[in-house]
Amino acid sequence: MIQTSPHAEAALTCTLDERSLYLRRLVLGSVRSAGRGHVGPALSLIEMVRVLYDDVLRIDPKNPRDPDRDRAILSKGHGCLALYALLADRGFFPLSELDGFCGPDSILGGHPEYGMVPGVEASTGALGHGLSIGVGLALAARMRERSYRTFVLLGDGEINEGSVWEAAMGAAKHGLDNLVALIDYNKLQSYGPTDYVLPLEPLADKWRSFGFAVQEVNGHDVGALRTVLKQIPAVAGKPTAIICHTVKGKGLPAAESNADWHHKNKLTDSELDAIRVAVGDF
Repeated sequence: MIQTSPHAEAALTCTLDERSLYLRRLVLGSVRSAGRGHVGPALSLIEMVRVLYDDVLRIDPKNPRDPDRDRAILSKGHGCLALYALLADRGFFPLSELDGFCGPDSILGGHPEYGMVPGVEASTGALGHGLSIGVGLALAARMRERSYRTFVLLGDGEINEGSVWEAAMGAAKHGLDNLVALIDYNKLQSYGPTDYVLPLEPLADKWRSFGFAVQEVNGHDVGALRTVLKQIPAVAGKPTAIICHTVKGKGLPAAESNADWHHKNKLTDSELDAIRVAVGDF
């Protein structure tokens, strides 16, 4: 049985605004062009990535390597379509690049690659490494007396990996209050519910026991995400974990909480019709 909470119940019924629908059109347009992609993982992430890039991160698309920029790492690299949509929309690269997703000459692969895609801070896809990279960046900021913050987006299935918890212990030991872990808690992994594969509850208490200040939020509620993310650090001297209750495939009824939409190798005509009905033509 999938764990529920007030935040999780709210995520199921949360209404998406026009910007969230527009970003989903960008994601699903890329999937249509490529004929493949991780649909469910990207759709659960969109509001988290949107609020980071629209309202929180100190970044400049015209100077993506600014040493004082905030860093954002998509540790669950298979959700990259959400990141690509935001980076293109914010001007890190042309929107037209989205049409070439996974093409032989495209900069946009099935997982994000550092040095290839402007705005991507780490090559990810092998799960469990992003928080360790984030700890290193946060430590570097302190050692170099720089003010940038580091945000790491993790999947709930991903945090089955032991390396995540090793990194968490290191973050707490060093009191890295310039580090934020955001967990995309959609409660569904590639082949089943997280409660079936490897139960995570009590998830908030786990992060607290590893020395993090913890907050929980509806991960599709843009206003709630803004409020939480603008109050970083949650506790001085502690890294922050924000558990974002989300719905895998949010915004596409056929895909919502449906593991069959974790990844698509080829979209059928009926699946394309379902996408058009959900978000409009694209």
